Order: sequence, then C-alpha cells, then structure tokens
Amino acid sequence: MNYQLTRRMIGILLLILLIGIGVNESVQKYIQLPDSLFIYEKEFSEAGGPVQAALKQLDLEGLSLEVTEDDLTTAGESIPLTITAASFPVKKVDVRVIPDIEVVPGGQSIGVKLNSEGVMVVGHHQIPTGKGKISPGKEAGIEVGDVIKKINDKTVQHMGEVADAVQKAADDKQEIFLTIKRGQETIEKKMKVVKDEEGEGYRMGLYVRDSAAGVGTMTFYEPESGKYGALGHVISDTDTKKPIVVHDGEIVRSSVTSIEKGANGDPGEKLARMTEDRKILGNINKNSSFGIFGVLNNDHQLKNNVMDESLPVAFAEEIKEGPAEILTVVEGEKVEKFGIEVVKSFPQSHPATKGMVIKVTDPKLLEKTGGIVQGMSGSPIIQNGKIIGAVTHVFVNDATSGYACHIEWMLEEAGVETHIEKRKAS
Repeated sequence: MNYQLTRRMIGILLLILLIGIGVNESVQKYIQLPDSLFIYEKEFSEAGGPVQAALKQLDLEGLSLEVTEDDLTTAGESIPLTITAASFPVKKVDVRVIPDIEVVPGGQSIGVKLNSEGVMVVGHHQIPTGKGKISPGKEAGIEVGDVIKKINDKTVQHMGEVADAVQKAADDKQEIFLTIKRGQETIEKKMKVVKDEEGEGYRMGLYVRDSAAGVGTMTFYEPESGKYGALGHVISDTDTKKPIVVHDGEIVRSSVTSIEKGANGDPGEKLARMTEDRKILGNINKNSSFGIFGVLNNDHQLKNNVMDESLPVAFAEEIKEGPAEILTVVEGEKVEKFGIEVVKSFPQSHPATKGMVIKVTDPKLLEKTGGIVQGMSGSPIIQNGKIIGAVTHVFVNDATSGYACHIEWMLEEAGVETHIEKRKAS
C-alpha cells in the first residue's frame, strides 16, 4: 500500500514539475529560439562581433550565451553559438553574417494600369444572324479565361487589333486561325466570323479585354536599382477571376478620396483616384501572387512623409509576436504610421502569401477604416526598425485582422538580392 502511495505521489510531483517547466519563461524562450540567425554586415560591425550582434537580436534574459568558436571574421562564414541554462547546454544557434539588404518602405497610394499579354476572353456573345443567335467563338471551343495571342499568325495586343483582324478575314472570306494561351498550354483554334444582323460588321461572338486598372499600395523600393514591389497579391481579371498575364503596364500617383468602413462580413474599401498630373512613377513587368513588380523612373515622386530612408529587412526567423506598425494612406496622399500586432508568424521554407496573422490595434485606424480594407494590401509592416512584410488579406468575419506575407518573398519577386543561397548554406 505504501509503495503504491509513493508511486502516486512521485507521479503527481513529476506532473507538477513538467507543468512548471512548461510555463517557465526561460523554457518558453528556449523553445522559441531559432536554429539559425542571420546578421547583416552593418549590424555585425556596429555590435563588435557575433556574440554582441546575436545578443541584440535574441531575448536571452534568464539564459546565457556561450561561444564554442569565435573565428567569424567575414561575410559568409558561420559560427555555432551554444545557449546554456544553469551551465547546461540546451540549444545551438548557427549565426551567419550576410551582406546588408536595405529598401525604402512605401505606404503610398498608387494607381495601376496593366496591359495583358494578348487579349483575354471574358465572356461569350450570342450574335443575331439569319439562322438564329450563335457564338462562333464558343462553338470553336474558346473558353472564358483564354488569352488570344495571335490571329492568323499576327500578334494582337489590343482590342482594336482584334476587330481589324476580324474585318479583314470577313472581307477575304477566310477562316480565322487563333493562337491561344490556356494556363501553361498554347493551343490553336480556327473559326468563321459571322455578320451581326442587328449591328454593324462581323463578330467572333467573344467578349475580350486588353487591360485593367485600379489602385493599391506601394510596399518598398530599392533606391539604387529602382526595383519595387506593391499590392502584396495578384491582380486578377474581374470577370474570369484569373491572374492577368502582364505584357506591360505603369503605376502613377493616386489620392485616397474616402473610406468605406469595414465590418464583419464586409471588409470595406479605400476609394481613390489617380492624380490629375497622371505622372508615370514606373513600369510594371510582373504580376504574381505577391503583387506587382517593376522599376521606378529616375525622377519618381514617392515621398511618404514618414520614412524616406532605407531600412534593413528582417527574415521570418527574426519576426516577433507583438507590436509592429504599418504605413498606409487613409486620406489624400499622406502616408501615416499605425499600430498593429503580429499575432502569429509562420516559418516558411517556400514562398507563401500567408506568412503572418496580424491585427489592427491603432484606435485612429480602427475609427477611420474599421480595420483592414481593400486597397490597404501592400502596406509595409515595420517591427524593431526593420521591414518584415506586407498586408495581403483581411479576414471576412473579422475586419480588424488578416494575413501578411514575409517581405523576403516580395524581394525575390522584385529581383532584389536576398542572398538566399548563403542563408540556406547555414
């Protein structure tokens, strides 16, 4: 009987010990410590060495740092640091120095105009003829979302070029041969155009679109190269919901005229217009799941009133749960700083748009917008003096919260060097 009682008491004591360890602040800090840590050359130099630089990034109160090697002298080399608690080694962190990566944070409202690579089919049109209503395009197997790149071996880029090709084929009484891009596949189709008995000219029975326009938020730009990233999400056609394949495009200054406040079930929206001068700030050469990318003009006017200096970039392992800030415009062209909270940051080894969960905490922004609204996507997020990401999505049932992407994926899409190979080598 005494033996069983002793076992039970030991079990209870062990359970209490495990619970105590689980809630111990030092143990929790240990669990959250990264396996690797990247330090910029500038931080390394200013701190005076790897240990001092690591101490600035790691919250080690209650833990101590012991160096097993100290021969880190140039960028690209690494050194293992051993975290100890009560002289007992509990964690090894590999520290690597990488070249500085700094970009200028955005927050400005921008107007966007995209020209697609070819013309996109956005619907079928029934044409009245002497034999009833028909759509030659639909009968030929052309689908909504297809991109027409060539007609009779001639490249088409604008709707006017399509109309000219259709009329010429009708005059010559020829069939039309179409080169179409459908997803990653290129296919050939042929069809005959028909005369519109209730209108003028000949038709294919297709609705097409060659461009898209809207407004968004600038995320960052690299001052030396002029490379920029904006929006934080792909631009899709409003009818087909499919990503627009970019041929070219441009961004211009934009001014926020009003805000439709968000609420649960309704994310709200920034209402903006392109500025009267329509000054082109830069081009667009890519439209991806992380936004639009291109190069700014040398004389661009992108002052954000808050932060016009370059800031270092923070990678996912540096992001902390807790306070941060976003830069965005809620009135006119004035960029303002607002408080948010990083609720969760997810480690990612591959690009993904949902890298963080964020929540708006700033009373002024909540009063003005109700939280995250459409048009705010792309707003840069800053924590501890570094750019960590950009707003991407709002939660439908909670307008105060949403997702954000890690900044490194946008940098790579923009063609800004992130030294990913050096980081992987660690």
